[in-house]
Amino acid sequence: MMENASCSIKHGNSLDRLKRIEGQTKGIVKMVEQDKYCIDIINQISAVKGALNQVALLILQNHVESCVSEAVKNADEQEKEEKIEELIDTVKKFVK
Repeated sequence: MMENASCSIKHGNSLDRLKRIEGQTKGIVKMVEQDKYCIDIINQISAVKGALNQVALLILQNHVESCVSEAVKNADEQEKEEKIEELIDTVKKFVK
């Protein structure tokens, strides 16, 4: 994992969403423990997957608007290329 000490983002909004997802996930565990209807469980899993995708997109947006933007404006050519390559690799992994 590539880290950049010069890029710091507050993830407060994402953290709130992740805590809600954690609650949803615990609800799915209870549904499975209680042998609820399969389709209802799958629908809840789909909702969690969608919510996680939205959190990932929010974090990605914040990263582009801050870390990548800063690197493009202020970093040397090598760091710019590394940051762009990191972004492209991350998007490729996300859409798989």
